[in-house]
Amino acid sequence: MATSTVATTFTPLHDRILLRRVEEGESIRGGIIIPDTAKEKPQEGEVISVGKGKSNDEGKTFPLDVKAGDRVLFGKYSGTEIKIDGEEFLIMREEEVLGILNK
Repeated sequence: MATSTVATTFTPLHDRILLRRVEEGESIRGGIIIPDTAKEKPQEGEVISVGKGKSNDEGKTFPLDVKAGDRVLFGKYSGTEIKIDGEEFLIMREEEVLGILNK
């Protein structure tokens, strides 16, 4: 009997983006390992999918500057946390993104 996993497809609307937080490595300060409950959530994420863009009153759509695969920085309290298929994501407007990280 073959089993298959069904991944939910999510497409944000308008100028919203879906992103996954990028986890930092284990923090050690002064020889003390900081537990996960005391760590701050990272403010860096990877864009998973983007909406079609913002539209004006005339119906013209302006595409977003971020695209899927970009690594971005965002504010500490930006976005809305959601769970899709047991995995945590953030949905936010493009204007909440502070910048795109280039390597």
